[in-house]
Amino acid sequence: MAALGWLTPRRRSATARSVLAGEASAEAARKSSLELEDLENLEDQAPPGEEEAGREPDFPVVGDDKAAAFFDLDNTVMQGAAIFHFGRGLYKRKFFQRRELTRFAWQQAWFRIAGIEDPEHMQDAQNSALSIVKGHRVAELMSIGEEIYDEYMAERIWPGTRALAQAHLDAGQKVWLVTAAPVEIATVIARRLGLTGALGTVAESIGGVYTGRLVGEPLHGPAKAEAVRALATAEGLELGRCAAYSDSHNDIPMLSLVGHPYAINPDAKLRTYAKERDWRLRDYRTGRKAAKVGIPAAAGVGAVAGGTAAVIALQRRRR
Repeated sequence: MAALGWLTPRRRSATARSVLAGEASAEAARKSSLELEDLENLEDQAPPGEEEAGREPDFPVVGDDKAAAFFDLDNTVMQGAAIFHFGRGLYKRKFFQRRELTRFAWQQAWFRIAGIEDPEHMQDAQNSALSIVKGHRVAELMSIGEEIYDEYMAERIWPGTRALAQAHLDAGQKVWLVTAAPVEIATVIARRLGLTGALGTVAESIGGVYTGRLVGEPLHGPAKAEAVRALATAEGLELGRCAAYSDSHNDIPMLSLVGHPYAINPDAKLRTYAKERDWRLRDYRTGRKAAKVGIPAAAGVGAVAGGTAAVIALQRRRR
């Protein structure tokens, strides 16, 4: 059984690398948000017509400029993992081969099902992704990200979560995505949803070209909390008046940082943790998927189904 020791979930505290990753993400998010603010005057950003079931409490508070909202992306705002959908788009554009797609899909599916942050698996996935974009221009990936959003992501946005984000915007507050996905992809999604900006993993670039290295580490777990903390300081926010939304127990450090934590489509561990602390819960999944215990519904199931189906379909077409 010793060989399976890596399956055991582990809690990890913030390190110097996670602080660096958080601060770099906050800096990138603030820069990108300036561009998003300019676009707000040109684009119609009305929310979708679907109404959220149930009556929301009198929150957020209108006009509270010391408050903001922070939304996890995968399975909170969008069904499934953004990085996997982005990988599908890159494969379609011949950035890498079928063997790499199969391996990449399995890594993402396993991570979502197991709900753990194993250092070796995360490092392997990180190295694979960085090797794919190394030598490509940042502007190129941003442009491709726009196309991939339309192809794979737009139809996977949860209307209920989007309505929650819109409520903060309508109250005059800023709304940020916070995700381990590359900040460039997260920024595209934030802009398409009419949000303020995005905190994401920052890949190093020199002269607008990716070097294949990260600044710090992936924005995951404690690094997310550090990014939110750094952004709040820069923006003059009071975290006790802010809100955060996530589906994963890995984001407990970020949720615990704010005064208004929400568990959205929560995994089993987060649901238990949230109920013990009277955090608000929202579940926008179907009853069948939400009832599954131990699997982050829609994210884990969707990643497996999407990853497996994509790989099998590609193999069949090749034959």
